[in-house]
This record gives sequence, structure tokens and C-alpha cells, in this order.
Amino acid sequence: MADWRPMLNRREDGFPRIMGVVNVTPDSFHTDSRYVDTEQAVFAAIRMIEDGADWVDVGGESTRPGAKSVTLEDELSRVIPVIEGIRKENSDICISVDTRRAEVARQALELGADMVNDVSALSDPGMLDVVVGFECPICIMHMQGLPENMQDDPKYGDVVDEVRSYMSETTSRLVEAGVDPSLIVVDPGVGFGKTLDHNLALLSSGRGIVPNKQIGLMWGVSRKSMFHDLLGRETSGDRLAGTLGIAAVSVHKEVDIIRVHDVTEHSDTFAAMKAVR
Repeated sequence: MADWRPMLNRREDGFPRIMGVVNVTPDSFHTDSRYVDTEQAVFAAIRMIEDGADWVDVGGESTRPGAKSVTLEDELSRVIPVIEGIRKENSDICISVDTRRAEVARQALELGADMVNDVSALSDPGMLDVVVGFECPICIMHMQGLPENMQDDPKYGDVVDEVRSYMSETTSRLVEAGVDPSLIVVDPGVGFGKTLDHNLALLSSGRGIVPNKQIGLMWGVSRKSMFHDLLGRETSGDRLAGTLGIAAVSVHKEVDIIRVHDVTEHSDTFAAMKAVR
């Protein structure tokens, strides 16, 4: 199993860890991130590690705005062969499974995944038992509503305060169940039931949503629709520059992990920043 514990915190030089996105789906919002063939997905994951990723995040269900849920059987058939294939190729790669389902998480962890990335933050009653049983890292994300309706009309009184309270309550559930706080990562959920102003407030707050210093922080902004609202970029293919701008800011906001589609470009951005610094 990969030695993932150091990988949950920022690098020693202060830069975030890079998590590469491997979407084993036909309908993820960024077309170039879709890998519907197992062999292609495994190759992409290995290439991401070679290009500088610390993690690869394998998901079999799109959670883009308006997306419909898939069956358990479909999600398992997409995710499990890819995780098995990646682990067969490289025993040291840090693998995260992007799922809302406890059964998917359980099978993925049994077959070589190291971490659960749960965008629904324990909505499946069985997820807590899985995480406790495997003593594995977990990332929990804030989402208002469900993918089907989350962007219909999101409203908050104080978005930073409400997300912080949500994270405090959810991480407390994990800790009370026996999860070490150092194995927990939180994600503010940019684009998941948020307007542009909500997204910018959460990004500006940085670690303001993190319940305590032992818990990690992950950002997932890669090529999202916020860059349509912010920069007028219509398609996900035109949003790399904005994405890299946020990545540069993440360094100063003490983000531990940044989840991205474009590993090479993020690795180069951090390398250039480090060289000048």
C-alpha cells in the first residue's frame, strides 16, 4: 500500500500536493478528462504521476451540475477495474476513490485505493463505518443540495461561516467515531451549490473553513464554471489560465491538496514559482 500519510499535507517547500482527476465517465463536464476505457484510464493515471501528481482521484459518477446519479453496478464496473489496473502497474501511487457510496469505497479500498473523496460528506450511512474500519484518509466536501439541483438558486447568510460550521459538525462525527484528525481533509465545494460570490468568498477565506490545524484543506476549482462567470470563458477547454491563477493563490492560502485536470501545467506553475521565490 502506498505511504499516503505525508501526502495529506503540503509539501515541505510549502506548495500543495497535486491530485490528478481520472473520470471514468461518459458525461463529466470537461470532455478531455473522460476515460471510458479502462486501459486508457490506467495509462492516464500513470502519466499523471510521471508528470508530477502526488495523487490520482478515480471516479465513476459525474457530479457536475445537473448530473443524474448512476447505479451502483455501473459505478463499480467503471471504477474497480481502473483501480486494480493502476495498482498493478505501480504499487506506490497514492489513489483516491471519488464516490458517495460506501460499497464503492469499500471495494476500492480492498483492491488498492488509499483514500475516499466523498463529495456528499457521509450522506451514505455506511461510509463512516468503512472509513473507520480501513483507518484510511477521507476528504469531505460541502455541497448545498444535490448535483441535480444544487445550482438552481443557492443561498447563504454567511457562506464562510455556514461552511465552517458544516465542516466542524461533520469532522466531529468522524473524530468521535475514532478517525484520527490528521487523516481528514476538507473541501469547500467550489461550484457545488454556490454562486460566483460564494466561491470567491470561500477561496479568499483559505483555511478559514478548516476546523483545526490537524485537518487538511483541498481545493477543486479546475476548469469549473466559475471561470465562465468570472472571465467569460464559455467552455471548460478555455479555462486553464484562470485555473492556474487560482492554483498560484492556493500556495499563499496554505492549501494542502489541489485537485486538477492538468497535472503538467500545475507542476510547471509551482516549479516556476518556486524557482523565482
